[in-house]
Amino acid sequence: MRKVLVTGLGGAGRTTVAAATALAEAGPGRRVLLLSAADPGDILGAPVTGEDAPVTGRDASVTGGPDRIAEGLWAARVDAGAGFRAEFLALQERAAAGLDLLGTARLTEEELTELPGSDQFALLRALAAAGNGDWDLIVLDLPPVRETIALLALPEQLRRYLRRLLPPERQAARALRPVLAQLAGVPMPARMLYETASRWDAELAAVETLIASPDTVLHLVAEPGPAAARALAAARPGLALHGLRVTALIANRVLPRHSADTWLAALAAQQEKTLQEWQGEWTGPGRVREIPHLGRDPRGPDDLAALLAARDQDHPDQVPDPGAEQPGDTPRRVEDRRAEDGTLVWTLPLPGAEKKDLGLVRRGDELLLRVGPFRRIVPLPSALRRCTVSGAALADGELRVRFTPDPGLWPRTP
Repeated sequence: MRKVLVTGLGGAGRTTVAAATALAEAGPGRRVLLLSAADPGDILGAPVTGEDAPVTGRDASVTGGPDRIAEGLWAARVDAGAGFRAEFLALQERAAAGLDLLGTARLTEEELTELPGSDQFALLRALAAAGNGDWDLIVLDLPPVRETIALLALPEQLRRYLRRLLPPERQAARALRPVLAQLAGVPMPARMLYETASRWDAELAAVETLIASPDTVLHLVAEPGPAAARALAAARPGLALHGLRVTALIANRVLPRHSADTWLAALAAQQEKTLQEWQGEWTGPGRVREIPHLGRDPRGPDDLAALLAARDQDHPDQVPDPGAEQPGDTPRRVEDRRAEDGTLVWTLPLPGAEKKDLGLVRRGDELLLRVGPFRRIVPLPSALRRCTVSGAALADGELRVRFTPDPGLWPRTP
């Protein structure tokens, strides 16, 4: 099952591009699902009411069941409020015994309104639920790129928090808790707490697996111009830091290159300059794809089909394979240089990063990395855990961290 995650800059037409992508992939014998936090019905030219029959993989975050829009295409709106209410009520039900002992009055569904940030959780839960369905392709319309980076990094971060706060090995002592509580006179953690943490960890692991899958690709949508170029340049190191592989940069609303109108020609020239810069920065065939400006807001299947038809006509031989490794995608690697200078070098790709924005701290078996506003805690490969950090350098879009083997931990050779 392929997944296309669509993000980009605010106001650049992300939902329109996501809808057009889904429609282009649909057809006889196909099952394509479009998920969006916005209501995609206006763009698709068909109402998304949630009245169709549920399908495999339905989640409470999705309003009703996905609606059939066209042959092979279904669409659903992700409702953060519905997902939050369902999860809260389920948690309240599991804690019923404890709440009754405390005399707590339970909340009803009508009283609940979603909390800030619940829309991000709803998108992840909807993606995980849809991943259990029998879809050929899932297109997920995501928030702006800065929010998307934080959103897609969330499963890894939350799993780490859960392991630190509620270590799984402590669950082995569950049977002894009543005895320990009597001896110590201190109540032990409730079983429900660990059961809930275990369930959350399993759900987060499923989403993390979906995001990291080679069948999952990320498309960036931006309207070419100086402001967009600066925003993408600032976001690019964050994407690389979290291992998010961008398969295509969609340049949306590209103006005609030749116009008798002086004002329009100036804007087109500005766009052209940005497009040339992007072609150099986002290397690889098909990485930068152009979608023309229709002179109006696209509405309905005909407009959406026209957008991608024009895109593919511009570069018919450069349509990227979403599952293929793209030029410039450099994976992390450890290079053994003990014979040359006694070190091991860990290379992490960080295209677009600048030295002044970097921060690096070793803590135990983890490396705390900071690139501007983006942060990530990365576990060290097993060989490097027996080494000390001896230096780091940033060059050609790669961070090279040098490690020196610790004689007290490194195995001796005859």
